[in-house]
Amino acid sequence: YAKGEGVQLDVVKALSLYKKACDAGILGACYNIGVVYDDGDGVSQNKQKALKIYEKACESEHIPSCYNLGLLYDDGDGVSQNKEKALVIYKKACDGGNLSACTHSGIIYQFGNGVKQDKQKAFKLYSKACDGGNASGCHNLGLLYYNGDGIRQDRSIANKLFGKACDGGHSSGCKNYRILNEQGVS
Repeated sequence: YAKGEGVQLDVVKALSLYKKACDAGILGACYNIGVVYDDGDGVSQNKQKALKIYEKACESEHIPSCYNLGLLYDDGDGVSQNKEKALVIYKKACDGGNLSACTHSGIIYQFGNGVKQDKQKAFKLYSKACDGGNASGCHNLGLLYYNGDGIRQDRSIANKLFGKACDGGHSSGCKNYRILNEQGVS
């Protein structure tokens, strides 16, 4: 939702209009309601309202809502933390093209946070995210190669991935790329 671009922001009026649109089946409007309550931007923050609206939109295949819903369960933000449920929701979002959801799933699998650790799944998810241009996915994949974490160590590949992450604006990717270049890794 636009935050007062050239007009005075009236969150109450915006929510009223979003609700009408959401009730009419416009899922982007539902998502916007969820974001307003999730962030508490101009209204009292209400994670439960955000959760319910994200669930409704995600059930109807609105991928950004699925991603935000996954984040709530992943972080335990306004709901009991549930990594397994987050993974199910992230999978839906990742399969729908949300590359950040792929990266977040990879993190859960890489470290076995609340689920059985599976570094091969992490590798595949980071690869999918990176191949799609997600800078965090490239950085995390680079770390796997750098450390030989579940795969054969290859600092040259790691450096290329850090460079790709850096090109995507990932500051740690830039830092790691610079360090490896200083060490003569290309």
